[in-house]
Amino acid sequence: MSLAGRELSIETGHLAKQASGAVLVRYGDTVVLVTATTSKEPREGVDFFPLTVDYEEKMYAVGKIPGGFLRREGRATEAATLSARLIDRPIRPLFPKGYRCDVQIVATVLSVEADNEPDMCAMIGASAALHLSSAPFMGPIAGVSVGLIGDEFIINPTEAQRAESRMHLSVAGTFDAIMMVEAGAKEVPEEQMLDAIMFGHEEIQRIVAMIEEFRADALAAGIAQNKIDVEPIELPEDIVADVEATAHDELKEALQIVNKQARDEAVSAVKDKAVEALIEKYPEQEEDLRAALEAMMKQIVRKLITLEHKRPDGRAITEVRPLTCEVDLLPRAHGSAVFTRGQTQIMSVTTLGSLRDNQLLDGIENVDSRRYLHHYNFPPYSVGETRPMRGPGRREIGHGALARRALEPVIPSEEEFPYTIRVVSEAIESNGSTSMGSVCGSTLSLMAAGVPIKKPVSGVAMGLIREGDEFVVLTDLQGLEDALGDMDFKVAGTKDGITAIQMDIKIKGIDEPILRQALAQAYDGRMHIMGKMLETISEPRPELSKWAPKIITFSINPDKIREVIGSGGKVINKIIADTGVKIDIEDDGSVFIATPDSEAAAKARKIIEGIANGVEVGQEYTGKVVRIIPIGAFIELLPGKDGMLHISKLSNERVEKVEDVLNIGDEVRCASPASDSQAASTWSARTWSSRTNAPRAAP
Repeated sequence: MSLAGRELSIETGHLAKQASGAVLVRYGDTVVLVTATTSKEPREGVDFFPLTVDYEEKMYAVGKIPGGFLRREGRATEAATLSARLIDRPIRPLFPKGYRCDVQIVATVLSVEADNEPDMCAMIGASAALHLSSAPFMGPIAGVSVGLIGDEFIINPTEAQRAESRMHLSVAGTFDAIMMVEAGAKEVPEEQMLDAIMFGHEEIQRIVAMIEEFRADALAAGIAQNKIDVEPIELPEDIVADVEATAHDELKEALQIVNKQARDEAVSAVKDKAVEALIEKYPEQEEDLRAALEAMMKQIVRKLITLEHKRPDGRAITEVRPLTCEVDLLPRAHGSAVFTRGQTQIMSVTTLGSLRDNQLLDGIENVDSRRYLHHYNFPPYSVGETRPMRGPGRREIGHGALARRALEPVIPSEEEFPYTIRVVSEAIESNGSTSMGSVCGSTLSLMAAGVPIKKPVSGVAMGLIREGDEFVVLTDLQGLEDALGDMDFKVAGTKDGITAIQMDIKIKGIDEPILRQALAQAYDGRMHIMGKMLETISEPRPELSKWAPKIITFSINPDKIREVIGSGGKVINKIIADTGVKIDIEDDGSVFIATPDSEAAAKARKIIEGIANGVEVGQEYTGKVVRIIPIGAFIELLPGKDGMLHISKLSNERVEKVEDVLNIGDEVRCASPASDSQAASTWSARTWSSRTNAPRAAP
């Protein structure tokens, strides 16, 4: 089929034939192999659906050899991890509840055309491979990217179009409903964002129809499998009735305790009491008893919200939890803030560095460096748990990327603010929506650090309880509502529009009315939160922290860059070693010097300008004696530039030997010749001081 002016095709039956389902997706010159494999038996002892999505970037896909010592692909890049999450999220809800067989999706990127991003191809391929397999997948789904240039929406924009676009939206869905939304945007209004989502869904419907036809053809050819039947899990009616009679009222009361820890303890106590009361009647069915209690708990919360419009913590449907904001918690950090909303608490810390501190990216994407870094950490103590502390997982990477997308549109350009910026968001306490708390806390931290962001950004998470055609959208989702609800819809932006959204659902999709209401409530919630934030700090501070590096900028002739750097970096490394500064030089001749020491910065600048401009007639220079010959001494005036001081100019009196006056390493202040036509011997010594040895004779 033709999609956005390029041909999209799906093939099967040629590669990876031992997988449960395998397809080769081609979109222009982008090619992705996607396989779906299922285990024959359910995994024992798990109460979740064991779905794994692996997104494998092969560097040969873009004609690159991997970096690093091993020169081979290793741990998944951040971009690959995010692509795997993108595929996982719309697929997971479309498996029957209680299905416990392992399902693994492997998307291998084989060839990449810059104009055709592979992640959407991988998502389409995952849907098609699952649809061919015997797995009880209730799809298919499809996904597209949507750009916005002017007021025109673009499906799967090219690289040039992405550079011009005001949004990068990824949307996935079935034929009838939206399953997943992910976007970064440059202050796009809510209504326009909704239009973009629905515009993308129209193309999704075409692709879904293609996949359905593809499966029909594959079945006819005998290369697709019949779907297995999954028996729905039905709890014994007598257990459900006894659990209801024994624990309903106590459990309902416990679920309405506002404090999370106290509520969890009370709920656990009610469950244990009910099991103890009923275990004698059902001695071999403790697992069923606890499952019935979990199901009843879910129904209690959902009925409280839908029928009584009463949330577990007593809030109104559109009410934001109490919140507080603080800045300057950490005295030595360049900027710090604590954002607390209910029992969710984020500490965000800003660190400024030179442009040399930017992040180099080794992947298949065209972007090779990142100047604004946002990292998110979720330690176990934030939810009162213990577990090993490892490196960042998919959750940490995903939440950090979301916060970065939310704030990127307001980060000043390199020309306006020549710093690398790193923000770290620590989830100190968690009871829902730590990612949006990170956006709010990081805005405060950036302003406290003196980063001249264009506008403040706030964020809020929206929830959903849907029963049949009736639904309730919840503002400021907390943990219990997320666990027992149907949607987690995060929206971040300025007062003028959305900068980032992310939507995950647990049901078979949502429609336009739900999206519309969620976006409207999110705007009101964001503005409320932003008002509280601005009461703490209303704008970026005019001065940077005294602990932050100061960066001076100037320009030199680009033709002189090679001289400043020197062979193998010899010259510039010496300047750095002598002054203790950090130096970055752009191809256009822009020079950036970073250091807290203003005198060191001035010294480094003088040296660089001296190299670029050459020795100026009539000026005085302080240099080091690097070599002595019978008729004089060579003085290093600038890195890589020496001048000879004739023996006759060392003193007003006759000097028999240069060594009587100067030693190697002595520091000498010299006057340059009066004109370019004069010989090198016309350099004259003014004063000197020895760094290692005292002079043997006075001048």
